[in-house]
Amino acid sequence: MKFKHIIQKGLIAIFLISAVSYSQQDPQYTQYMYNTMSVNPGYAGSMDHLVVNALHRSQWVGLDGAPKTQTLGLHAPLKKNVGLGLSIINDNLGPANETFLDANVSYTVNTNDKTKLAFGLKAGARFFDVDFSKGSYQVPEPMLDQNINEVFLTIGAGFFYYSDKWYVGLSVPNFMTNSYFDNINVSIDKERLHYFLIGGYVFDLNDKVKFKPAVLAKAVSGAPWITDISANFLFNEKFSIGAAYRLDDAVSAIAGFQITENLNIGYAYDYTTTDLTHYNNGTHEFLIRYEFIKKSNVIKSPRFF
Repeated sequence: MKFKHIIQKGLIAIFLISAVSYSQQDPQYTQYMYNTMSVNPGYAGSMDHLVVNALHRSQWVGLDGAPKTQTLGLHAPLKKNVGLGLSIINDNLGPANETFLDANVSYTVNTNDKTKLAFGLKAGARFFDVDFSKGSYQVPEPMLDQNINEVFLTIGAGFFYYSDKWYVGLSVPNFMTNSYFDNINVSIDKERLHYFLIGGYVFDLNDKVKFKPAVLAKAVSGAPWITDISANFLFNEKFSIGAAYRLDDAVSAIAGFQITENLNIGYAYDYTTTDLTHYNNGTHEFLIRYEFIKKSNVIKSPRFF
């Protein structure tokens, strides 16, 4: 137990160094296929009614200072071709906390009778705070004597091309590349552009079963690609179950249940495949989605994304 405690302290120090030197990477999600607007503003308003999503992710449970993320998103069509959405993300890593508040707007073009192409823009602010009193350090470091409170502008864009059966999207959630900690005259590092490529296809295996493989690929300048691959089955348009794999990081189990016509809940469990698996009890992710479906659309089959 003492050795494990030492390892945990070492890992927390690594988290801290990452937060101070490079900021946090954009939050990651296992249930990205049901939380699309958080990575692509072109998804805003893609349903023909108001949709509200809430997600909580506890990563590497049992490891002090491990990441925790909460998201709240709502979006709806504003006019025939215009969609509007609001996204709030809170991401915590050790002593660092980052909150994103973004407005999303999309414009959709009907490319033919079955497919649509949406162009999305997002703009907002990111609040970055580091409270060094939340940790203890054996080696004095002058940079840790002053807490950090920064506010940054966020501007992003993306496109989302889709039909009732498939979708593909490409986005850059933030074009701004700010340097952190300018208030203490220490230029640690600039933020790096994040690129997201998302796609999926829904196969009707029979009248009661649908199968949807999906992928989310993330690229950051100067870092290797991160790829999430998932496969989900939907039974009787009520219950979904599937699995996912994050390359060189984790394997996941995913489940969801359509409680009512409007309310859907989801859960995902990640099992770490790296050496960190010895020091944590996995990752838990909970999702709840409520759709304000119009009465005229109740009998329609859910889109499954």
